[in-house]
Amino acid sequence: MDVIQRIAEELSVSLKQVNAAVTLLDEGATVPFIARYRKEVTGGLDDSQLRLLEERLSYLRELNARRETILNSIRSQGKLTEELEQAILEADSKTLLEDLYLPYKPKRRTKAQIAREAGLEPLADALVEDRSLIPEQTAAAYIDPDKGIADAAAALDGARQIIMERISEDAELLQELRERIWTSGILHATVVKDKENEAAKFQDYFDYQEAINKIPSHRALALFRGRNEDLLSLTLKPAIDDQEEHRRCAQLVAHHIDVIDTSRPADAWLADCARFAWKIKLFTRIDMDLKLRLREAAEQEAIRVFASNLRDLLLAAPAGPKATMGLDPGIRTGVKVAIVDPTGKLLATDTIYPHAPKNQWDQSINTLAKLIARHQVDLVSIGNGTGSRETDQLIADLMKQHKELKFSKIMVSEAGASVYSASELAAKEFPTLDVSLRGAVSIARRLQDPLAELVKIEPKSIGVGQYQHDVNQVQLARGLDSVVEDCVNAVGVDVNTASVALLKQVSGLSASVSENIVAYRNENGPFHNREQLKKVPRLGEKAYEQAAGFLRIMNGDNPLDASAVHPEAYPIVNAIIDSTGKSIRDLIGQSGFLRGLDAANYTNETFGLPTVTDILQELEKPGRDPRPEFKSVQFKEGVEKITDLKEGMTLDGVVTNVANFGAFVDIGVHQDGLVHISHLADTFVKDPREIVKTGDMVKVKVLEIDVARQRISLSMKKNADTAATSVKSDKRKPGGPVPKAKRQPTAQGAMANAFAQALKK
Repeated sequence: MDVIQRIAEELSVSLKQVNAAVTLLDEGATVPFIARYRKEVTGGLDDSQLRLLEERLSYLRELNARRETILNSIRSQGKLTEELEQAILEADSKTLLEDLYLPYKPKRRTKAQIAREAGLEPLADALVEDRSLIPEQTAAAYIDPDKGIADAAAALDGARQIIMERISEDAELLQELRERIWTSGILHATVVKDKENEAAKFQDYFDYQEAINKIPSHRALALFRGRNEDLLSLTLKPAIDDQEEHRRCAQLVAHHIDVIDTSRPADAWLADCARFAWKIKLFTRIDMDLKLRLREAAEQEAIRVFASNLRDLLLAAPAGPKATMGLDPGIRTGVKVAIVDPTGKLLATDTIYPHAPKNQWDQSINTLAKLIARHQVDLVSIGNGTGSRETDQLIADLMKQHKELKFSKIMVSEAGASVYSASELAAKEFPTLDVSLRGAVSIARRLQDPLAELVKIEPKSIGVGQYQHDVNQVQLARGLDSVVEDCVNAVGVDVNTASVALLKQVSGLSASVSENIVAYRNENGPFHNREQLKKVPRLGEKAYEQAAGFLRIMNGDNPLDASAVHPEAYPIVNAIIDSTGKSIRDLIGQSGFLRGLDAANYTNETFGLPTVTDILQELEKPGRDPRPEFKSVQFKEGVEKITDLKEGMTLDGVVTNVANFGAFVDIGVHQDGLVHISHLADTFVKDPREIVKTGDMVKVKVLEIDVARQRISLSMKKNADTAATSVKSDKRKPGGPVPKAKRQPTAQGAMANAFAQALKK
């Protein structure tokens, strides 16, 4: 298979573009670098196209490697025909390739192989070739007790095994039947007998069925989790009327071996072989294949959702370089306090006990007031975990009693803070600091700059995905790492303040080179220009080329070093300076003047119109941050726990997660509410991300509260009716029957609740 041709067709771009991108990737260039600084080379392929190209390149190269292995294997067996070789060369998926290889794949000693060893293959061939033969009479000639063939029935059974194996290894038939069942099949879930109580969280699936090709990602992963925990049984039925469909599929198998009617003796016997082959071999294989197909598709969608949410979270608005107090709330264990300066450097820590059992409310206020005054704190960042609303009230009282202190309080997600606290990275940064206090530092810093702090945490620990522990961990890590890399390079990194964790996400920089940058900075002071980076040990020309444009040097020798203009393109800026007679400082920020320049006048053999256009836009706003302006949500006073909620109440909230079935919203009661997809807007919504993303501040109406099960149903509709919720319309008894192929569990079901609970941990 021509990989370049295939990718070009899939992306609807030219062969030249794909060839150029593949060459750059093979040379070690990263996607962010190619997308930003090699537009002329690739014809303007963007980062999304390049990510897909990179993914498909890997898959198709693996496919070709497997293809070569299979061809060599069959060739060594002396069984490679021209027709088979052509079919293998044209196979466009791993599934089809393995189907073609199946008859030739070394396998354990099957019943068919035993029958062949007993000399029964000629009997099978005879009955296939001459349908007028009477099977029992023909088989009599093959009776041989010494070979384990005691009678004609035993001989026919061996011949049947051979024919069944041939049928089950027919790639064309397998593909036809697999697609037929995928189109019409029904997946039926039932609770394992006597495990109803243990499986309570899966009660929506106690008797549930749906077309297998219609099951959305989150439901599929819930079903597989239930099966893996031995709480649910999953049965694939070929259609709603499964008995009739089994009969029809057996007929298709029979027709495939030219059994149209059963008037001849051998035809009748072969029809039985076809029926057995379908029930015993083909359907069993297809059952496994389609469940695997469903799972893989669900995992890919879950990874896509996770990646999308992670991107939104990483690109959330930063509060900026301000002195910040981080509070990691706790009840009995106290509230952990950490103060960082505008650069994130730790200044002070403490622990206060305003809540039960110590109830040191006034003492805690006095302690915090002194700390805020001493360190001129601008922001107080409160983690949203257990005790957050009580701690938020503490800060509200502090603001009332000490009006002279001018600061703002903001509630932030503390997801992953505990993971960072116990990490090797945190231990290196704060070797003498108590683990619990490290979490408060992280909470403070993630308000200042979410991206810079969250890159220190393993992406899947941040808590914005669906069933992240159930999906392929290698694919998940690869997908999330790509998101982190894209986000970091889209924003750019201040090389004089960035941590090793942030620097190693920059295009071209490894962990060891990032450590060397920090070490060089600590020993020699801040970098004054990008050229100094070349003095960093092991930061070679290739790494410099890849990284330089994404590394910022603020207030350095050259204003361009604080921008996204790559050093290799500085001559273009010099040409603009020469032609306009303006200095670089006179050019920067002069939008009207810069927009009046003709980019075509500054192109050359190396830098074309796309690059020059980017340079002019960058000069307008050098080092511009693509992230939105910082805003904060203020939760409603007096609404601190789920029992404070009332139906019809309108509240402000922040979106904590977006799933295919809706969005989870933190409204300040320690339990996220769910806005089902049907309540996200007054119009039809196909994808929740069209309406909201993680971190958005929204106004919601409370539709229903289920205190016992800690479920909150919300709506973003303008005229939402609290009496018409999806929860109320589904009041069947737990574990009750579901109408076949119709009933689907509501998004407010056990799975959604479990997901929401997981986010809080």
